[in-house]
Amino acid sequence: MQPADKSNLLRSEAELQLEKARKDKAERTKDVGSPIEIAGKALAIQVRGNVAWIAENTTVIRKLDLETGKTLQLFKGHTAPVTSLAFVDRTPGSGKEDLLITGSWDQTIRVWDVEASIATKELVSTTSAHSDFVKALLVIPSLRLLVSSGSDKIVRFWDLSTVADGQPLTSVGSLTDHTRPVESLDARATSDTSAVLYTADTMGVIKVWDIKKDDGTPPRWQSTLVEELKHHRTRVNDMKHGNGQLWTASTDETVQVVPHPAPPPASASASTSPSSAASNPAASKPPPPIQHPAAVRALLPLGLTPLAEPYLLTGAGDVIRVYDVSSPEEPELLAEVDAHWHDVTALRLWMRRSAVEGPPGAVKVEPWIVSASLDGTIRRWRLSELLQPPPPPPVKKVEKKEKPPQAQAAPEATLPSGMTEEEERELAELMDED
Repeated sequence: MQPADKSNLLRSEAELQLEKARKDKAERTKDVGSPIEIAGKALAIQVRGNVAWIAENTTVIRKLDLETGKTLQLFKGHTAPVTSLAFVDRTPGSGKEDLLITGSWDQTIRVWDVEASIATKELVSTTSAHSDFVKALLVIPSLRLLVSSGSDKIVRFWDLSTVADGQPLTSVGSLTDHTRPVESLDARATSDTSAVLYTADTMGVIKVWDIKKDDGTPPRWQSTLVEELKHHRTRVNDMKHGNGQLWTASTDETVQVVPHPAPPPASASASTSPSSAASNPAASKPPPPIQHPAAVRALLPLGLTPLAEPYLLTGAGDVIRVYDVSSPEEPELLAEVDAHWHDVTALRLWMRRSAVEGPPGAVKVEPWIVSASLDGTIRRWRLSELLQPPPPPPVKKVEKKEKPPQAQAAPEATLPSGMTEEEERELAELMDED
């Protein structure tokens, strides 16, 4: 049986309107945020110095100069979209983060030497890690431990003590309690041999684990489920822990911040005092959800960064929102920026260093934000301008045209990203794989 000719498929009015809206917005936003166009779509990004490291759906990892917008290097080896990346020191404690670890829909984890010369090989090792897409990677440096999660619903632990020896990584434990793909990971080390691990899945369930290195030969990581958090209704897309708070972004169109570990209950004697938790419900109740008009794929609480500022940035749909969260119970929306013409996939802080006049080596350090999107661009924003954005440019008047019919046969149009509508739809489905 011959496959159907996609060019003859009927497309609904809603699809046609969405395509037109994206094309119109692509034109309106083509210059905002100092965009850098890349060949693919960024599914994950890390910023180190003035360089962005980008995991793309084109199967490559791109090393990009954020100052010039030029690609410095491409790491090739994966055979499917790259979803996640992390760094680790070749020599523990060196702080060089000279090894790059990446995960992909090809079910493998690969380790790369980011300082390899042309004469040496960049790829250090390949590990068959999961039986389905690798979704997330997390390095816990002090434990020399890598945690990975996948669409196979499994979380795996990998020993990093021999990460540079060229052999596949050694599995040192796993978690199989999730009933849906595990999308997000975070952790906090509690000693040289233990940590609290957070794992979040596409049903919105967040599991909290105590993990501990045993005394076996070789040692393995044992886990104990401590708690389940079920304050989200659907998939958790992004998760960050710090300063005793767990920040999460979800497809249920909310960002939530939960004190964790939860503050201890008031003692019997304290409960009778006027200052007890009973007289101050806010002290025992988490802040209300921060509602958004679309699924939230990315968040950046600046209070967890070196800036330590009380601002939260979120990516919901194609818009970046900025909140003042100095009072978490009453977050204040400061700005909404039409940042991209397709979904924002990541937000990162960039401490931009640029040379200035004065003594040799003098530099200016200024906080910028880097956003990645399915529109095929990386955009750069001065933080001060996001906090107080300029007024939007006037909208050009367009002559009203006759409304298209409810459904029509049309050739498969090419969107501004260079992908067809069918390819866009396929990527969206894979990004939302449950």
